[in-house]
Amino acid sequence: MTRAVRFDQYGDVDVLRVEDVERPSPAADQVLVEVVAAGINPGESSIRRGLLDERFPATFPSGQGSDFAGRVVEVGRSVTGFAIGEEVLGWSDWRSSHAEHVVVPADHLTRKPLALDWIRAGGLFVAGVTAYASVRAVQPKEGETVVVSGAAGGVGSLAVQLARNTGAQVIGIASEANAAWLRSVGATPVSYGDGLADRLREVAPSGIDAFLDTYGGGYVDLAVDLRVDPARINTIIDYAAAQRAGAKTEASSTASDAEILAFLAGELAWGRIVMPVAAVYPLDAVRDAYTELAARHTRGKIVLSTELPANAGRQPVS
Repeated sequence: MTRAVRFDQYGDVDVLRVEDVERPSPAADQVLVEVVAAGINPGESSIRRGLLDERFPATFPSGQGSDFAGRVVEVGRSVTGFAIGEEVLGWSDWRSSHAEHVVVPADHLTRKPLALDWIRAGGLFVAGVTAYASVRAVQPKEGETVVVSGAAGGVGSLAVQLARNTGAQVIGIASEANAAWLRSVGATPVSYGDGLADRLREVAPSGIDAFLDTYGGGYVDLAVDLRVDPARINTIIDYAAAQRAGAKTEASSTASDAEILAFLAGELAWGRIVMPVAAVYPLDAVRDAYTELAARHTRGKIVLSTELPANAGRQPVS
């Protein structure tokens, strides 16, 4: 037996529970991983609440979670690329990573770099590949100006850096509390709220070449008003606005690839990008973790750890 997050109906965090379940066994092309850390993501919250039922319906009882990092404990008979005991990170397509064990196809894994800690490895996949896809969608070039909304969030904080690494000037929209951090990664911070369009025009007097929306709530329309070419606007959340404007909606599904994940893990391991982590919670505190996520004011990722005692509570990460 093993332990995993489950829910039996759509709802708020109170529908979540951690229970004993049968430990999965790998098929011929699969790998069983003992999970050390698993990230949580806004999309999982939306699925649990039933907000994406038409696109991503749940089958009950449902598990939860995509991101994870851990140790290989069993491999299927046709798997040759991984061995028992290896440290890996990867993703599940079956909403199952918020657990002590997860089974996935071998091509959903890559080896964890020695220099990469468990917490960031376990929280990298969704935010990392979504940021990668979003930046790739608008093709920033050296000397251009790119704006990122939600620039201190899990996806936005990585998108800022990936865009910056192309040589573009990056403007990050975030709260004043995140201004110093944005400057530390080479971005120009601009506070959200009333007068935002004027502030963006002031810091980008020659115009904005591309706009990455990681937050929703009107930023696609703002980008259009700022005369950004819709072909160079990408949103990961506001699909209705993108359809109206003719903007792009490239996200994790277009970059869910082990080679891309390996690239991101290497960038993170060697400091070419950094991934802020707001807090780590034990698996049993999954409700508390999602409650904090729902506030939408964290800098970076929130991660679950199976190695924290059940009563450990929230662990801030410096």
